[in-house]
Amino acid sequence: MAAIVGPLTEAASTLLSWPTPLWVVVGLILGMIAGALPGVGSSLGMAIVLPLTLPLSPISALVLLVSMYSGAMYGGSIAAILVNVPGTGAAAATTFDGYPMSKDGRAVEALTISATSSALGGFLTVLTLIAISPILIEAVLLFGTPEYFLMAVLGLSMIGVVARGSVIKAIVAGAFGMLLTTIGIAPNSPELRYTFGSLSLYDGIDFIAALIGMFAIAEMIKLSAQRGGIAETGIELGGNVLDGVRTVLSRPVTMIKSSFIGMFIGAVPGSGATVSNFISYGEAMRSSDNPDDFGSGEPDGVIAAEASNNGTVGGSLIPTISFGIPGSGSTAVLLGGLLMHGLRPGPQLFEAELATTYTFMLALLVGNLFILFVGVTLVTRLGVLTQIDTHYIVPTVIVLSMIGGYTLRTNWMDVATVVGLGVFGYLMVKYNYSVIAFVLGVVLGPIAEENLIRSLQLSGGSYSIFVTKPLSLLIVAAILVILFGPVVKPRLERLIS
Repeated sequence: MAAIVGPLTEAASTLLSWPTPLWVVVGLILGMIAGALPGVGSSLGMAIVLPLTLPLSPISALVLLVSMYSGAMYGGSIAAILVNVPGTGAAAATTFDGYPMSKDGRAVEALTISATSSALGGFLTVLTLIAISPILIEAVLLFGTPEYFLMAVLGLSMIGVVARGSVIKAIVAGAFGMLLTTIGIAPNSPELRYTFGSLSLYDGIDFIAALIGMFAIAEMIKLSAQRGGIAETGIELGGNVLDGVRTVLSRPVTMIKSSFIGMFIGAVPGSGATVSNFISYGEAMRSSDNPDDFGSGEPDGVIAAEASNNGTVGGSLIPTISFGIPGSGSTAVLLGGLLMHGLRPGPQLFEAELATTYTFMLALLVGNLFILFVGVTLVTRLGVLTQIDTHYIVPTVIVLSMIGGYTLRTNWMDVATVVGLGVFGYLMVKYNYSVIAFVLGVVLGPIAEENLIRSLQLSGGSYSIFVTKPLSLLIVAAILVILFGPVVKPRLERLIS
């Protein structure tokens, strides 16, 4: 514990030093706006801002991105409660009871419940993450090159888990993402691959440009078919702020339980807030004395969904900063921010850069207090966000995406990547191919290849290096369970019955 006091003190000092507090506030506001706009959300908003952080210091950039992530989790509930359209998938379960409360004239109470639950859930889980960080540090330091290769394979095996619909389509999407990362100079060798003699392709396809295209351009093509704002008519806000705060404080079990459900699900690579808010909602309904009230304006439903999605933020940082495995599109963009600013996930973030890691954890902690302040004091003004015309949103996002793509490396190939993968991403969504599977392939492909080659160099070409340590065997077992569990489990159940 004594080893973390110094870095934690340094992180607190950095967080309080100008201009870091400014980036916390800017990130939270941008995140709330992005989250409140259906079709935008946290992934797209972070992807647009990511290349614009190049002039910032690594700490300022990461504080900005992680604050956007947290702010968007809360912002998604605004449209969900007011117009029954969740700003993000993470707020989908909020519509079940949040919108009925609005129709019942209790929109202010529902928005206050959302802000209070989000803030308390996020605060509690990030505090827990900091408390268990000494254990986490010891665990991460056990990992070597072979274990990082196996963790990348474990993340890739999650493609079957994250697939919504056809698993074959998800595997195809993930494989195509990995294939794209083989363009350019091969790792640990001077071999050129698929460059077709073009100097612009020597450094390969830029990971950030790919994310901007897949999230920003693809979503804008989809949103361009929609006329007017998200809400067609004016919204009347009724209810009381204090009633909302009292409601959350009078239900501590639901709030705490949902927060930790969100945290644990967020820590599983391939899951995320979209999954956690439904599971928390289901658990709140299962354990309620009045389950029939859910779906008709039950405050417990809003508390469960909102506490869990902000709780997911803290949990999702564990696989992202420890092993470089993003659990969602938002954490994939956050991972891109780490790499873009020269920080590699893994032991580096828990040794030499431990103070940096603690800085963005503390930023999340403080950010949750800001969410509570904004949610409670500006609750009657938040409906304006849902009425911004898509004719303003679409061109603004496209222009920012192009500028962001070009500024990455001042290479027109990155702009072409943004446009090409934007159209490709739109077609993937249209024909039900998993974008998250594609992103996992793009993110984990290079990590797997680099660590595979390095491991084989260490072992003299022997593959036994991947099964000689207990930790390696444990990860191999986890991979086999994920890959073959869905096939073996029904047969075992039939044999037992």
